[in-house]
Amino acid sequence: MSAHLPAGWLELPQSERDAAYNNAAATTGRDAIVAKRDADGLAYRAANPAHLDIPYGPGERNKWDLYPASEPGAPCMVFIHGGFWQYNSRENFAAVATGARAHGWSVAMPGYTLAPAISLSGIIGELHTALDWLAANGKTHGITGKIVLTGWSAGGHLVATAMDHPSVVAGMAVSGIYEVAPLQSTYINELLKLSDADMFAGSPIRQPPSRKELILAYGTKELPEMGRQTRSYHTYRSEHHCPGALIPVAGADHFRILPEMQEPGGVLVKAMMGLV
Repeated sequence: MSAHLPAGWLELPQSERDAAYNNAAATTGRDAIVAKRDADGLAYRAANPAHLDIPYGPGERNKWDLYPASEPGAPCMVFIHGGFWQYNSRENFAAVATGARAHGWSVAMPGYTLAPAISLSGIIGELHTALDWLAANGKTHGITGKIVLTGWSAGGHLVATAMDHPSVVAGMAVSGIYEVAPLQSTYINELLKLSDADMFAGSPIRQPPSRKELILAYGTKELPEMGRQTRSYHTYRSEHHCPGALIPVAGADHFRILPEMQEPGGVLVKAMMGLV
């Protein structure tokens, strides 16, 4: 495992390892940002109620929220929420659909079972099942266009693990984690309970990279470990001649990067428009 850890990682005090991935503690005003995000999400769902809570599997959270475009053949942004695979839900992030839909895209948001009720490998499997369902049934809800996979934080990680799904044409992973081994020795693992199999199969940087275009983005004011993870994965993909820009979003921290995915003129919305 040591080959996949930052230099001197296990020699750090537990408090420093925990702090290296504690995005909430490192973000000033985080509670207000999250409260507004959640309220905006609930309001967006209330204003767009036609295709919500559509099951793709047997689990309580195995559901889609779909926001079809006026043109059925429009591209579709699939957005996967974050929360260290343990927190949040698709409902919290519904307003992120605003940017893509302003450009005429459809948006689809899957939910997934959270740890500790499921392993990381199980979550990855659920997202593949969700994409299978969307490919087979999206047309029933007006979604038939090309699928661009996006996600933030843990959702960024899940984007990287699902890029080879046949329905996906390109992707954008934001503020993600691409090597999960460091998390095994942090507070995050209390609920995540990573196995050795999870660390191998769940680390995109240990897998053959997808040849599809994948934008990798992070905020320049994020915790250093978050920036390192993104830059390392971009380097790995570049060494394998895989396409995709590296976008450091100036001045953004882990939570303040989301508006760049949500606002029609956001840096990341504009970048995503160029993927199809």
